Amino acid sequence: MRLIQTGLKVKTKKLNKECCLFTGMFSEVELLRDVAVLAENLDRNGLVSQRFIMTRLLEDLLKEKANKDLGYFLAVTSLKSIGNGKLQDESGNVFFPVAFKCRTFMPLRGEVLEGVVHHIYRFGVFLQCGPVKYAFLSFRKMPNYSYVPGEHPTFVNDQLAKIENGVVVRFLVLGVRWIEKRGEIMKRDFVMLASLEGESLGPISLSGTDEMDFSAVALSQSHFLVRRSPGARITYKNVSQSPVAMEYYHSR
Repeated sequence: MRLIQTGLKVKTKKLNKECCLFTGMFSEVELLRDVAVLAENLDRNGLVSQRFIMTRLLEDLLKEKANKDLGYFLAVTSLKSIGNGKLQDESGNVFFPVAFKCRTFMPLRGEVLEGVVHHIYRFGVFLQCGPVKYAFLSFRKMPNYSYVPGEHPTFVNDQLAKIENGVVVRFLVLGVRWIEKRGEIMKRDFVMLASLEGESLGPISLSGTDEMDFSAVALSQSHFLVRRSPGARITYKNVSQSPVAMEYYHSR
């Protein structure tokens, strides 16, 4: 086991370096973070395992969740280096520079995505698309659909296509907004406005031969897309893996 001079109680300071390789909504981001470690948590030789540090870094990114300029943090793809620690006198912490690459997802206006319906109201529906929990589809942006009330409300069009809870809907992104709320728990999220005005938009079936299944490795127990093939449909898969198991992600 490789040991390095770094350790517990990870806190991450502001991004002090970022280098992005943009590929549409998905980016490969190179980051340099200063990781704070309480000196008392180092062993007698000032060492701790690299695996332990990677686990703490992933947990920290999970808490941070997203960044206004970079999007959602999906996975750490590689660790580049961990530098020597520097003691900060006033806090007693030791800071170690950690350089790594991270896969991110940034929702963009004008993109076509797919989301799962999770709430239906007379004025529209809410969908979850990957890490974006709230994509609002107004009834005004659902041409030829009518609201049908009841115990299980739906929207139905002239061809009897239904939009109901659990249905996957392909939609156009009309707008994206960043929301950041400070409090006991920091909330960082993007919200989207959706539309069905366009070709090939609306409820879809995932049982066809054109379905593309994605192997997902994510930073949280949620829906994430981490890779896709050209021309393939975007399909999200629920994953529930501990950050400990996700030290390295290899895109295929």
